[in-house]
Amino acid sequence: MVNITFRSLINKALWTGVLGVAFLALGCGTAATATLIPQPSNPGATTSDPTDSGESGVTPILATTVLRVGAQRVAFLLEGPQGLIDSPSAEVTPVFIGEHAGSLETETRQARFHIWPYGVRGAYSTELDFPKAGDWRLDIAAEDKTGPVQTSLRLKVAEESPIPDIGQIPPLTRNKTLATVANVEDLTTDYTPDLDLYQLSLDQAIKTDLPTVVVFATPAFCTSPTCGPQVDAVSELKDTHKEDANFIHVEYYDNPSEIQGDLSKAQLVSHADDWGFSTIPGWLNESWVFVLDSSGRIHQRFEGFTTVEEMEEALRSARAKP
Repeated sequence: MVNITFRSLINKALWTGVLGVAFLALGCGTAATATLIPQPSNPGATTSDPTDSGESGVTPILATTVLRVGAQRVAFLLEGPQGLIDSPSAEVTPVFIGEHAGSLETETRQARFHIWPYGVRGAYSTELDFPKAGDWRLDIAAEDKTGPVQTSLRLKVAEESPIPDIGQIPPLTRNKTLATVANVEDLTTDYTPDLDLYQLSLDQAIKTDLPTVVVFATPAFCTSPTCGPQVDAVSELKDTHKEDANFIHVEYYDNPSEIQGDLSKAQLVSHADDWGFSTIPGWLNESWVFVLDSSGRIHQRFEGFTTVEEMEEALRSARAKP
């Protein structure tokens, strides 16, 4: 296994640069053209429309764009005039703005702030309930260095999710492993791969009677504003819970050894279609993490970067299921 300390040192430098470029691209409006990922239209999926509801100059960035009717995790980032807003919590109120707006009562929730590795980024997350499909707005209140700030996010909520959902058994993916390829470079774009993440395919893992944490990500080529060192975070979680669960990384690209430095040669793995990722409008190869219980059903899912803390909470909850 690759030493986690060495991997962290290397990836700290890599991810600090990647995240800076991603946010610069966001501000310049060029992030959507950073990869050659297909972006088919799918009216059932959600899109976000960041809006500033006041004169605070706060830019909200929705990290969980795939939302459906019901309760689910929602995450977002807040950028203020002086940089990242990182107060411990923020108040979030979902407001229905579709037809018959005002007819639905909703609950204000506290969203917790989670700092990302290396302290470069961070996001708020909470569980929100959307009782109806359609157009919604999130009213957000937080504390910046200069005082209270308010902003809002517009989003769409679909009837159903195009991505495998909580309680469902996902596609029994036969991802490539070290047993099926000649070199680890054929499995991942990670420059310092953790070999433990490439021992099992998902269809093998669900037969072990252990929970499974599977991350879909492209470590070297993620270009979304919500990118982070997700595979490293899963590896860190694995080091603490290696005997408690299976841990798998599935690379988005089928030919990682051929595309280093030339993404024009990239070929998406079929799993991106099987799991519905390629149907998300504007998809920029954001990572997804799924925590499966011992029966193989999805216990929790995370779109965009999520911290070790959040994944660990989900894994412990999955292990506690009878």
